Amino acid sequence: MTNLVSSGKWRVASGVFALALAACSGSPPPPDWKMNAVSLIEHFQARWLEGDGKTADLALDKARDEIAKTGRLDLLARAELAACATRAAALDFAPCAAYDKLAGESAASDAAYARFLTGDWRGLDVKLLPKHYADLAGAKDTATANRAVGEIKEPLPRLIAAALLFKSGRAEPATLASAIDTASERGWRRPLLAWLTLQQQRARAAGDSGASAHLQRRIDLITGGNAPANH
Repeated sequence: MTNLVSSGKWRVASGVFALALAACSGSPPPPDWKMNAVSLIEHFQARWLEGDGKTADLALDKARDEIAKTGRLDLLARAELAACATRAAALDFAPCAAYDKLAGESAASDAAYARFLTGDWRGLDVKLLPKHYADLAGAKDTATANRAVGEIKEPLPRLIAAALLFKSGRAEPATLASAIDTASERGWRRPLLAWLTLQQQRARAAGDSGASAHLQRRIDLITGGNAPANH
């Protein structure tokens, strides 16, 4: 097993804290902290996207504890960045305060990804970003940017990209519809509610009562008729 931490391959990819674990003969197995941290971050993402904030927060805290065993501030920064990227998928654009405190310790690729998440793409070196975001960040016009989002194959990166395009005011209707379909297909309750609510607001603004009512029925189905929780 290659040392993927030291090789720089243990990184935030598409908003996901990921560690590729490729078997290599003659190499030692990965340490427990590494396996545990990756598993816990993935658990955080799954639970948070499904709307279980309490369980998600516990998983993230445990992941921090595993990383703390290494004394690696850059890896902790990476984990915090992954958490913020996941939240962006549900249109949560709150400042990534936990990452900001560690930003000076982060790798160049993580610093570039942090800028990407804020929407500050001017002069950004797209080669430092996960490959599936390069076309989006380098798009010269709105149509090209929306097309780039639609071409992202992985669901979470696609949602994050759609959210960032919406944040910049450039998301076209097809991109919003794709975000809803992506969250729905995965059963990701939290982002689905966020995107449906956004669509309903737009329908109301356009005076489309039929579409608004349809979207409300979908929201009621997901929530059981209760208002979405904050966690």
